[in-house]
Amino acid sequence: MEWSREEVEAIVADYLHMLTMELAGQSFNKTQHRHLLQAKLNNRSDASIEFKHCNISAAMLHLGFPYIRGYQPRCNYQALLVKVVEEQVCNKETLDQAALAAVQQPAIAPTQTDFRKVKSDAPKRQHQVQEKTNPLFFQPVKRDYLEREAQNRSLGLAGEEFAVQFEHWRLVEMGKQRLADRVEHVSVSKGDGLGYDVLSFESDGRERLIEVKTTTFGRDTPFFVSRGELALSQGAKDHFHLYRLFEFRKSPRLFDLPGALDQHCLLDPVTYRASFG
Repeated sequence: MEWSREEVEAIVADYLHMLTMELAGQSFNKTQHRHLLQAKLNNRSDASIEFKHCNISAAMLHLGFPYIRGYQPRCNYQALLVKVVEEQVCNKETLDQAALAAVQQPAIAPTQTDFRKVKSDAPKRQHQVQEKTNPLFFQPVKRDYLEREAQNRSLGLAGEEFAVQFEHWRLVEMGKQRLADRVEHVSVSKGDGLGYDVLSFESDGRERLIEVKTTTFGRDTPFFVSRGELALSQGAKDHFHLYRLFEFRKSPRLFDLPGALDQHCLLDPVTYRASFG
């Protein structure tokens, strides 16, 4: 059964309240929120409400916002949903302040003791089936918080340092101590502009060129690549790897996108905003 405007407005308002609390570092109970919502949503099932939360996450990403951890974005949603989200975020000054604080906060590389728990599977491209009135790409309402986070040099540097540590561990685990000792943080030693941040190696000594993209937020959060990075991924596809670090402040995880980036992601041709849905 199609969701009414009143239902959509109620669930979006509650989602934005939870997101603001999460960004501000405050705890909340998702189950309690869901149960309180049911009376406003014609007693829809828990599964239906959870699915809608995931739809809202997808809409938030397209508008340049982070999403609530645990509500993985699902892209196929009614056109009304993004319209309501767009209307409501314009009036949420506290959400704006919390999001800005979250993306601009400095970061340092954590001390990692067990790199075996770091690797994750990469997201898969989602097949989008959207209503004709729902545009494929949405422009940010006020600020693109995800782009602002991508410009957080402190967070980016911390992610690169973490990737250097991970590569050293990976090679040592393979019994390649000499190669591990040659891992180089080239964006620091040689400067930006190479199209990659870390020089590492395969077990046979071939070079592995690693570009690192770091986010505080979830695995499906879009990232930004430069023309040079895209060109390198295509021209040196047998050597290029993009390491996407996510949930960095909480418990860093990463997935690896080897080779040409356009085989893994949907690329906005203007900004090279890389997403999975």
